[in-house]
Amino acid sequence: MIKAPKLSVGFAGKLIAAVSAFAIFANQGITAEARGSAEFGNMETGISNIISPLTPLGIDKEAPEVRAAVASIMETAVHSTQAAASEDSTLFMANVSSVMNVREEPGEDSTKVGVLYKDCGGKILARQDGWTKIQSGDLIGWAKDEFLFFDEDARSLASDVGKQIVTSNTSALNVRKEASQDAEILGIITEGSFVDFIEDLGDGWYSVDYNDETGYVQSEYASTSFRIDEGETIASIKLREEKEAAEKAASQKGAVKKNVGAVSADADEVRLLAALIQCEAGNQPYDGKVGVGAVVLNRVRSGAYPGTIYGVIYASGQFTPAQNGAVAKVYNSGNISESNYQAARAAINGETTVGDACHFRRVNGRSGIIIGEHVFW
Repeated sequence: MIKAPKLSVGFAGKLIAAVSAFAIFANQGITAEARGSAEFGNMETGISNIISPLTPLGIDKEAPEVRAAVASIMETAVHSTQAAASEDSTLFMANVSSVMNVREEPGEDSTKVGVLYKDCGGKILARQDGWTKIQSGDLIGWAKDEFLFFDEDARSLASDVGKQIVTSNTSALNVRKEASQDAEILGIITEGSFVDFIEDLGDGWYSVDYNDETGYVQSEYASTSFRIDEGETIASIKLREEKEAAEKAASQKGAVKKNVGAVSADADEVRLLAALIQCEAGNQPYDGKVGVGAVVLNRVRSGAYPGTIYGVIYASGQFTPAQNGAVAKVYNSGNISESNYQAARAAINGETTVGDACHFRRVNGRSGIIIGEHVFW
């Protein structure tokens, strides 16, 4: 039997076409095996069926060019299939009632690299012997499986506590009072800044929560994404604590210089909490304002979230006005209404209109305590 000739330069274009066709064939075959019970056919038969019509003289399957091409195709196909098969399984959520540790390696004695709080989540990187390597924001490390939610449990929790946001993709995105280019402008979202998403109206407009008012932006100039709370690395915890201490010290020092009497750290936290309440519930009933403050204090007391007002307010993925700079702007301006200060003081003193609720969002059909336009749970 005469051996088929080696692949020549003249067949380069044909090989490209053949390789592309085989990639489709191989990927479809493997995908069928992953999702059903069909067996993947003989590889050599598949190559012959696809390549022979293009190269009547045949092709040497042992030629280095062919072997390299086939190996590359199969590796790509397998990786693509694995990614597709696991796409719905890469999410995890923390299953804790208090803070859990994340380790450098999968073992109790390994170095602690960070922590996950209640409602934190992220991406699964690897699994090993009852441990999962996770990525949650900047935090990468190993967490014990018994303290994590996976699959449907993770998706359910993420949808319950996560937030959909709208980010501006242009230098100045107008937020209007109605879904019309002729409507009055409420404000502007600069490029990269974001607000909470309410609804896709389906006609080129999104409704959004803009400074506790419903606004409308054109969807062609914005993008939506889903956010959940992220873990903290040891380094970021230290930086946060140092920043908290520095801000409190500066507040006390400034008060002495102005001769307005002693100002405790709690007074600075009252101002920060009042700024958050103004951004989140400025146009809500007073009980709703106290409710927002109570959510923050319930988290501080729970042990499952950062243990300070500052830490809770600036936790990633939770309070959008804190993340997009609105709280800092209100705090620094000092233009905070007395009712928001009063609600903040009430919450810090232990008052609550929402029991031990640790979450709230705009009324959206979920069950909970409804006050004004917010539901608390």
